[in-house]
Amino acid sequence: MASYKMLPLLAASTVLAVNYPTIPSDRTTPVQQRLAINAPNAMSIGWNTYEKLNGSYCVQYGTSSTSLTSQACSDSSTTYATSRTYGNEVTMTGLQPATTYYYKIPSTNSSVEHFLSPRTAGDKTAFNMDVVIDLGIYGADGYTTTKRDTIPQIQPELNHTTIGALARTVDDYEFVIHPGDFAYADDWYEKPHNLLDGKDAYQAILEGFYDQLAPIAARKGYMASPGNHEADCQEIPYTSGLCPEGQKNFTDFMMRFGRTMPTAFASSSSNTTAQSSATKAQQLALPPFWYSFEYGQAHIVMFDTETDFPDAPDGPGGSAHLNGGPFGKPNQQIDFLNADLASVDRSVTPWLIGAGHRPWYSTGGGGCDPCQTAFESIFYKYGVDLAIFGHVHNSQRFLPIYNGTADPAGMQDPKAPMYIVAGGTGNIEGLSAVGDNATANAFAYADDFSYATVKFIDANHLGVDFMQSSTGNVLDSSVLFKSHNTSFVVQTS
Repeated sequence: MASYKMLPLLAASTVLAVNYPTIPSDRTTPVQQRLAINAPNAMSIGWNTYEKLNGSYCVQYGTSSTSLTSQACSDSSTTYATSRTYGNEVTMTGLQPATTYYYKIPSTNSSVEHFLSPRTAGDKTAFNMDVVIDLGIYGADGYTTTKRDTIPQIQPELNHTTIGALARTVDDYEFVIHPGDFAYADDWYEKPHNLLDGKDAYQAILEGFYDQLAPIAARKGYMASPGNHEADCQEIPYTSGLCPEGQKNFTDFMMRFGRTMPTAFASSSSNTTAQSSATKAQQLALPPFWYSFEYGQAHIVMFDTETDFPDAPDGPGGSAHLNGGPFGKPNQQIDFLNADLASVDRSVTPWLIGAGHRPWYSTGGGGCDPCQTAFESIFYKYGVDLAIFGHVHNSQRFLPIYNGTADPAGMQDPKAPMYIVAGGTGNIEGLSAVGDNATANAFAYADDFSYATVKFIDANHLGVDFMQSSTGNVLDSSVLFKSHNTSFVVQTS
């Protein structure tokens, strides 16, 4: 993979002052690879190239690195006006569950990589899922880095301890969820030498970040949903007129993830009502903004705290002044959540996880009130076990809580969801002070970069560990017990 070179800081009319990755001599070389769990027996792979792939292209895959006997093809290679690269993707189908597959993306300059196919819903094998949110490129000057395309090793010069930790522990988790805020390319204006080169600075940071992430995302399912930095264009008034196209209204985010994330899986339950609800959820899903998937013991729903609900902060007239969306029909996201969560059969997938970007519980205050109004009662009604958020740049864990009141059962079979914030992974904006304590808060940390590991231990025990990225030390460890003795949870407050 190419290295990053600092150009001389000359007049903008002479040379750009941004730090672009070098374009490979073969412009069909796959870069910025990203896997996704697409269906019970399917994985999608997305990647970028520095030229449009014309006609049909196929990815070869199989269970042996020397015998890639299957192929998945596509003829779609898309971009937007200010991007240097084209987004490509295929979906590899017919996979056996929990099996190592090898794949090769077409190019004269690509290698054979591998991944673990999805576990079947109802598989009670223990596994881990890593959680990273608010993750941006980070290096010597906040943006520029050097790296080599070696999986899973990351060179020390990369200086991003969280991505380094994900690489170092690559065999310890089976996939990653990342609900919002990628790259922080919209912060290009924070480096003075970028001020006259917003378009190129924005793209250079995006390319650098997704190159940096590729050694992880090319091996592990990397499940994405949006945050405010995917739409952040008008928040800074004096830069709004310079805002490049990819920075507007989730444009780059949709190009990278819009065709690899799933909709919702068909019901894994024998209950006909659940099957009908899951079918409705499939019709209402709108990836990459809101969707769900099942994996072993877990049903995971990714949702959009930015647009498409009343008073959404990034929506038209929203508090963030970003004028984003809406992307679905009125109430589509809320209707999706109701249908999707109603379909979850706890006798098959006992653990129900919800993941979005903006929290409504946070030690520093400033939680998203419209998000709480829109989503909290739905989560409680259907018995969501763990709710995962970021946006605040630190790590936090809350005991189960509903409507501002801690569940009296605590961690022993509560009705209310347990809440965590995993926004301390590292980006150019730095960490956020923990602030004042809050009701039901059990852990808060902002001394160093950190991330979370969710451990699906068995049908009744769910672990959450917060890890210090630089050392691998466990900062906080907890286990939630749930009896899961009801197949379909419907609770009233």
